[in-house]
Amino acid sequence: MDTDALSTPFYDPASVAGKAPPIGESTDLLIVGAGPAGIAAALEAAGRAIRVTLVDENPVPIETMAEDVPLHFGSRMGAAAGNANAMLETMLEARPELGDALEAGIDVKLGTAVWGLFPHGPASAWIDTHVAGLADAEHTWLLQFRQVIVAAGRRDMGLAFDGWQRPGVMGASAAWRLAMLYGTLDARRAVLVGSDTDALNVAVDLMSRGVRIVAVIEQAGQIVGDAALAARLEASGARLLTRHVVRHAHGDAYGVRSITVTSIAAATPDGAPTTFGCDTVLLGIAALPSIELLEAAGCATAFDAARGGHVARVDAMQRTSLPFAYAAGDCAGVWAAKSRDEAIARDEGRRAALTALSTFKEAPSRADAPPARQPEAPAHDIARSRVDWVRASVVGAAGEPFVCQCEEVTAREILDVRPPRYLNWQPAGARHDTRGVAGLARSGPPNPDAVKRLTRACMGPCQGRRCREQVAALLAIGYGCALPQIPLATFRAPVRPLALGQLAAVAEAPATGAHWDSWFGMASQWVPFWRVDPFHRASTRQQGEPVASE
Repeated sequence: MDTDALSTPFYDPASVAGKAPPIGESTDLLIVGAGPAGIAAALEAAGRAIRVTLVDENPVPIETMAEDVPLHFGSRMGAAAGNANAMLETMLEARPELGDALEAGIDVKLGTAVWGLFPHGPASAWIDTHVAGLADAEHTWLLQFRQVIVAAGRRDMGLAFDGWQRPGVMGASAAWRLAMLYGTLDARRAVLVGSDTDALNVAVDLMSRGVRIVAVIEQAGQIVGDAALAARLEASGARLLTRHVVRHAHGDAYGVRSITVTSIAAATPDGAPTTFGCDTVLLGIAALPSIELLEAAGCATAFDAARGGHVARVDAMQRTSLPFAYAAGDCAGVWAAKSRDEAIARDEGRRAALTALSTFKEAPSRADAPPARQPEAPAHDIARSRVDWVRASVVGAAGEPFVCQCEEVTAREILDVRPPRYLNWQPAGARHDTRGVAGLARSGPPNPDAVKRLTRACMGPCQGRRCREQVAALLAIGYGCALPQIPLATFRAPVRPLALGQLAAVAEAPATGAHWDSWFGMASQWVPFWRVDPFHRASTRQQGEPVASE
């Protein structure tokens, strides 16, 4: 027996203790998102004797857009989207305040995504500060920060129907960004699915860019958004159909050519089909706060109907439950008045900045902060509306469309909690031998995280951006509860898809990788892996030399 080993205090050389990665960049105030709220926050913080960094993932590379990240772009990017310089120029023209930020000495990083926020705490005690993970088209690195304002904007709820995987079916917010921010939306005739005020606003803006709205489809008994906006669309030639859903999107690999809609009235469940010629279907079911970064960092969240669904809990000064993190703009809540008036988002950005600045020396007075604007009560029950959309469109869809396109999971497979297809699972006998959603939940409503692990729904490259809310609605239907009772599926960093090569390029302490691969050719499970002969370690042999198993 090795008596020296017994007398030496135990030390695991593979531990990350004392091996913090080298962090070459740092800032005092990190602002994520260069929309109205983010730019306003940056300008408020400028000239305060602190370092301010403003990061925005736009212009998004066309390869990332093709994965429907960060929005559901539906392959409706025009040719200009492949020219990064042209996209950047158009973006700067659309947001001239970015020039003011640069002149104010703010470190502006465009085309750069924040893929994770890692606060100093029990789970990351090996880092002695707060760290953000950043990535552009070529590099990935870490940035140290003291305070962070997240103004990450919004995204769209997906909705499955036969043919919704075709190019041209896209989110309303994605269409707005392509048209209004990039000037590269490849659409001429569009059908809008959903009729809340946010969706109608998008449709009116798209008309100003030459897109003809041929129809508005709503499953409820009436148009639920602003009546004046609906009247403008109807006056322009759009048909307004209530108690209808899309049954089929016809077309080919190149895109949608037409859609068929039917009535969902109880008296005529199949309804008389109506066909519209179009090249684009705009999903305006719901605009959702983009809370991925905040939730993954540990912020407390809640379902708040007045703010558009699941949001981070914020106080009147935009503070979240984390003492160093603030939320502003659409990611702090989406409602009709804010969508119509950017001043509300800008005020939120200024409040967040003034609150964050109060933690630094020579802090400005928060007495000058603009008063908080509370959201108005929603015009309709958004939780019930989302479940009704899924029940009418997804559960009743023809052809069993994939709710999760990435992993090819249907609504029935989610409701039955069937194993993933790649396992080649077959039910025993004529009937399924599954517990289903109701059987899965023993102590309360089913958790989407459990369903994700069992079915792989939401585990694809888009990271659930197209199917997350549909899965939650299906669980509410299967369990028989209200949508807010379904827990929020958790987010994990990286919240943006990253190539393994990019992640591998992140700097690390030399000692971190000294033992990671010592499992190769391990002679015995009783030998501590840090004592394995160097011959068995891939890190200590030259390329082409054998390992023990060879």
